[in-house]
Amino acid sequence: MNLTDILAKCDHTLLGQTATWADIQAICDDGMKYHTASVCIPAAYIKPAKEYVGDRLTLCTVIGFPNGYATTASKCFMAADAVENGADEVDMVINIGWAKDGKWEEITKEIAAVKAACKGRILKVIIETCLLTDDEKIALCKCVSDSGADYIKTSTGFSTAGATFADVELFAKNVAPHVKIKAAGGISSIEDAEKFIALGADRLGTSRIVKLIKADEAAKAGGSH
Repeated sequence: MNLTDILAKCDHTLLGQTATWADIQAICDDGMKYHTASVCIPAAYIKPAKEYVGDRLTLCTVIGFPNGYATTASKCFMAADAVENGADEVDMVINIGWAKDGKWEEITKEIAAVKAACKGRILKVIIETCLLTDDEKIALCKCVSDSGADYIKTSTGFSTAGATFADVELFAKNVAPHVKIKAAGGISSIEDAEKFIALGADRLGTSRIVKLIKADEAAKAGGSH
């Protein structure tokens, strides 16, 4: 798989609490230069980022992030607000406590409500796999499949661990055919990216792939003098 194909599946991500507008502009510049699937940025920056990139780049943001325990109503408001400000895609975090309580119907209804609030935009559902058992992950594959959401996503990148190959394999076996898979958190090499894609991931949430490519370009440029 060539780098262009990998980049086209990357949600180039910057969600750190200290991200400044200059940082956001830089990640948008990278996204446009390297033709990433999107840039995933904090909701507060969606409106200025939309003005900055226009239609040259897909903008993604996160809601109920990273803990997932906001109310359904507040998640729906956040999704609608993000879309109104120019977000093309929304990544939401499920209520993980509900998963521990086996409240599968409530989780499915919440995801469906957020999907409706997205007004046709892509919705990715973060289930935070590192906090779940395999049985809980399988149950959540069904929730996401039944909800009308577009993607199931492994991780926020802010918890105890990120994406694993085993989780992507598990998703691939248990989601409905219309549900795509996003692996996120800790994807640190081109080889990892290729393996996640081979196992069934359609998107990768990462900032490191672009950084690796930029470092490689800088090294080659330095060597050419």
